[in-house]
Amino acid sequence: MSWWGKVVGGAFGFMVGGPLGALLGAALGHNLDKGLKGLGSEEELDPGDRERVQTAFFTATFSVMGHVAKVDGQVSADEIALAQSVMNEMELAPNLRQTAMRLFTEGKSADFPLDDVLDQFKQECHRRNTLLQMFVEIQIQAAYADGQLAPVEEALLLHICDRLGISKFIYRRLEQMISAQRGFNSRGRRQQGAPAVQSPGLSLKDAYAILSISPDANDDEVKKAYRRLLNQHHPDKLVAKGLPEEMMKLATRKTHDIRKAYEKVKEARKL
Repeated sequence: MSWWGKVVGGAFGFMVGGPLGALLGAALGHNLDKGLKGLGSEEELDPGDRERVQTAFFTATFSVMGHVAKVDGQVSADEIALAQSVMNEMELAPNLRQTAMRLFTEGKSADFPLDDVLDQFKQECHRRNTLLQMFVEIQIQAAYADGQLAPVEEALLLHICDRLGISKFIYRRLEQMISAQRGFNSRGRRQQGAPAVQSPGLSLKDAYAILSISPDANDDEVKKAYRRLLNQHHPDKLVAKGLPEEMMKLATRKTHDIRKAYEKVKEARKL
């Protein structure tokens, strides 16, 4: 049975307590409150349990996404659409999609316990840095939903990274990658249905940004960067570490963009 099947089936042995458990309980309804109480004891829970990590990742992703969307004062239609597009990519079942939107709404509340949620999420991920970085990538995408990254949004993203133990250098690299991917994918959507010759495609500048390397990097550095990113975003490896199965499609799209970027750079360098 999948992690979500166990949640709705009432199998609480693997579930999280604390602020993440409270958020999920609120999103699912009061009928789970009793089952969620008292699950914060580390003695009865294994922090490395994959289903528990999947539950924590899903809960933290959509609730923090709501908080990021709200930080600049008002949740825009684009930010709501971004949350819905993530759910569309995941092809969530109706009940799981409703839960995700309720978690998004919980994150918008004035008393959302951001630091407590982040601290527990970091603990649940049990030093799985690739999962933490994937989480941050999704939050950066959410912040870019309205087309720009406002200073207050970037300040919040930097705070999230600091709380999760992700350096500012890593954040800058992820932000540049997401910005380039967003530009490439939005151009692709605008050009969908048009003759191929009219599409600008992926620029070399964006390709380098997606690979998180400088155009001055040598060929070996390009190859190493490509392999590192592909390894970090490999869908099967991420799921094995605790990414919810429903989020595999997000990781698959990222690996597609990474491969496209590498092919662009290879072509330019005649590799």
